[in-house]
Parts: sequence; structure tokens; C-alpha cells
Amino acid sequence: MSPSTIIAILLVLLTCLWSLISASSKSKHKKLPPGPRSLPIIGNLHMLGNLPHRSLQGLAKKYGHIMSIRLGSVLTIVVSSPKAAELFLKTHDTNFASRPKIQASEYISYGTKGMAFSEYGPYWRHVRKLCTLQLFCPAKIEVFAPLRKDELGVLLRKLKKAAEEGGVVDVSGHIGVMNEDITYRMVLGCKRDDRFDLKAIVEETFFLAGAFNISDFVPSLTALDIQGLTKRMKKVSKTIDQLLEKIIDDHEQVAKTTSGKQGKHEDFVDVLLSLMNQPLNPNDEQVHFLDRTNVKAILLDMLTAASDTSASSIVWSLSELLRHPRVMKKLQKELQTVVGMDRMVEETDLPKLDYLSMVVKESFRLHPVGPLLIPHESIEDIAIDGYDIPKKSRIIVNIWSIGRDPSVWSENVEEFYPERFMNNNIDLRGHDFQLIPFGSGRRGCPGLQLGLTTVRIVLAQLVHCFNWELPTGMLPQDLDMSEKFGLSMSKAKHLLAKPTYRLL
Repeated sequence: MSPSTIIAILLVLLTCLWSLISASSKSKHKKLPPGPRSLPIIGNLHMLGNLPHRSLQGLAKKYGHIMSIRLGSVLTIVVSSPKAAELFLKTHDTNFASRPKIQASEYISYGTKGMAFSEYGPYWRHVRKLCTLQLFCPAKIEVFAPLRKDELGVLLRKLKKAAEEGGVVDVSGHIGVMNEDITYRMVLGCKRDDRFDLKAIVEETFFLAGAFNISDFVPSLTALDIQGLTKRMKKVSKTIDQLLEKIIDDHEQVAKTTSGKQGKHEDFVDVLLSLMNQPLNPNDEQVHFLDRTNVKAILLDMLTAASDTSASSIVWSLSELLRHPRVMKKLQKELQTVVGMDRMVEETDLPKLDYLSMVVKESFRLHPVGPLLIPHESIEDIAIDGYDIPKKSRIIVNIWSIGRDPSVWSENVEEFYPERFMNNNIDLRGHDFQLIPFGSGRRGCPGLQLGLTTVRIVLAQLVHCFNWELPTGMLPQDLDMSEKFGLSMSKAKHLLAKPTYRLL
């Protein structure tokens, strides 16, 4: 029997199986949220397109702010309004605090032993608490302030030299390199390492974690590895493990030869190694310990989470400022008034820069780095807003759609207009569901403050130190703002611009 015949028979069997499962599901759950009719096997996968956040927005306009679709065999609930997001992420947060198992997390995240993709339970709660108190606490963020200043200074010197030469620079590339060096020094205690191509490894991990993997939605096709993703996951998993083992070995050797770092943990590796083999939850009946594998999984989460997100946010923000010279001039005027033209911006200036805060909020509204957040999964059957949400349903919150909903933001919803945040207290820390770029509830991003600080200080410095022009002949309205979808949503084309130094 030929391979094509076998595949044809397999597809027929899968179609029959899907029909039986679908009929059973409909009879058991009669009040599912409305949604489009699905096809056998693939469900509604064909409707997602290259930019799923936009496709899902279009479907939600027809079927409602709580919508059900089938992604292969996976029942998925798509949430597209602040009110609905609050129901899922606050009112019933406990029931939707878990994560679906995906192939990438199994291979790359050491069997979901990190934090981002772990199922909800005692282990995740204690790892989350550890990261919040030990890695992302205000004191630790403050400790890293000189590191951020140092790397930002390197970037500014490069741009100043380019300005003297009068050339156009790859702004996206420069910001990306700076963000990598901040991340690697903060997490691993080193810059890019010649022994390992850190950038390529992290980029591959990031891609695979956000890739649309058919095996996650049609498990029966997993063995075929149609997209070749499983092979790539196995390869990068081995490379990652070798890298992290070497870094941990180096830290342990330094600790032995220097008797530690005099009680000062200079990077995340030091912090985690100091806690290794200690009980995470000594008062619980089931005690979890932080072992070497857990440490590697958490470090990988930190690297992938920080590798591209802040840089993408900065690039989106600066791109919007270049498209809107009025906003750029107003922000520069605030910086000139608060900071002055005789010095650079310090992190201590940030609380006084109100218009900068509005600009960043507006950028997050239009260009959230995670337009669909990381999917949630329901732990038990539950009724929400009159609809039945079965156990193990996947929950997608389309914050990109929420940010462009005219019923939420009134007129000029597509316009970059920071003043819409004037005289209101809409925050972006997960309390106001009109704007939740970092998520909300138990699964909200624990690195929110660190990421927000990085975005604000870098953007403020770039705008304060330089005037920016688009390449010769390009008008603001000509700037390409197309998106590249993945685990994070970055600008499809690099931002190119010409800087002119403006400080005294």
C-alpha cells in the first residue's frame, strides 16, 4: 500500500472520528458561545491567516465578544472585549489560570518546568512567587539600573557617531543588540558569548515557542511532523541544554574559587543557584525542590520573554513618533522642560514624564507585543455570561482587538493619539481591562515593571538626545507599519532613520 493511500485512509478515519466527537460535544455542551462553522479535522484553522489577531477580530464582529472556534480538535474560546476579559481573567481567574500543553513547551521548556507554560498548581505558584520576590522585586530592578544605563550609553554613543557621519541607521537592529546585551548580562551575567551563538539560539527558541504547530491542534498528525518543527525542537533543545549547563558550571566554579560574590547576586543565575535544593514550599504536604533542571527551565523562560519584547515595543513607539511629528515635538518639549538640554534622562526622571507615559500607553494600545497573550486553559466546566465553557477549553484573549474597539476607545480608534489618556486613570498593569498588554490576574507578566522601565528609559533617551528623520524622500505616512506575527508581534520591516544629536 502506497504512502498516499495510507494518508488518504487516515484522513477518512480522522474525519469520521471528528464527526463523532463533534456530535458528542454539541449534545453535551448545548450552550457553547456562537462561532463559525468548522471543517472536519482542521476545524477553523484555515480562517486564521498570517495575522490571527486581525482575522479573529473580524470573526468577533460577526459572532460576538465571546466566541467559540475549533482549532483542529481543540475547542477555543476567543475573548474580544474588556468586559469579557474581566470575566475570564479576574472574576473566574482561578478556573482559567492554567496553560494548555503544547509540543514546544514539552521539548524546549524541560517538560513545562519553567513558569510561562506550566500548568496551574502548587509547583507553578511557588515558582511564580520565587520569581516575583527574588528576580523581579523593586530592589532587584534597582540593582540593575547601572547595567541598563551602561548598555544604553553604548547605544547612544553609536548613534551619536552615526549622526556625526550623517548616515541613516538601522534603528531596529541597534535597539535589538542593546536589549540582548541587557538581557544576557541581567540573566546570565555575560554579554553575547563567542562560544555560543546566543542570538541564534534564543531566536530559534522564540520562533518555535510561537510557531503555529499543527501537532498542537491535530495530535494524530504529530508522528508525521509535517512542518518539521519537532525535529527543530529536539535540535535546539539539545543546544540550549549545553549552553545553560556551561553557564551554570561557570557560575558554580566562580562561586567555589571566590567564596561567592560577597552576598550580592549579580544575575539571575546566581539567585537561582543560591536557592537550589531548598524546598520551595516547606509548609505544604507535597514539597517541591528547585533542582538543576528547574533552574535551566526558569532561565530559558527569562531569556525568551525578554529577548524581543522590550525591543519591539521601543521600535513600535519610535515608529509612531516618526509618523506623528506633532507628538514627537510635544514629547521633546516635555523632556526639555523636565530634564533640560544639558544632561541625559535618568530613571529617576521617569515618574515626572507624564506625556511619555501617555505615549507608551498609546503604543501598547495599538501595538501590544503579545496581541493574543499566551493562551489560558479552563480547569473545570463553567458557565460564563450564559455560555457553557467545557473543561480543557483553550482561551485566547485578543487584546489587539480590544485596543482597537471603537465602543471602548470612541472616535479615531486607529489614530495614534496619546492625549486620549489625559485626565483618566487607565493603567496598564492589569487592573483596567481596556489596556492589558502584560496580561492580568494570576498569569499576568511578573516582569511588568522591569519591561516598562526599560521601554520608558530607552524611548525617552532616544527622543531626548536626538532629532529623527526618515530616509530621504520618505514621508511620515509612507512608513511601513506592517506586522510580523509570532510569540511576540514585531515590526515586519526594520525601522531606518537618520539621527541628529540635539543636546548641548
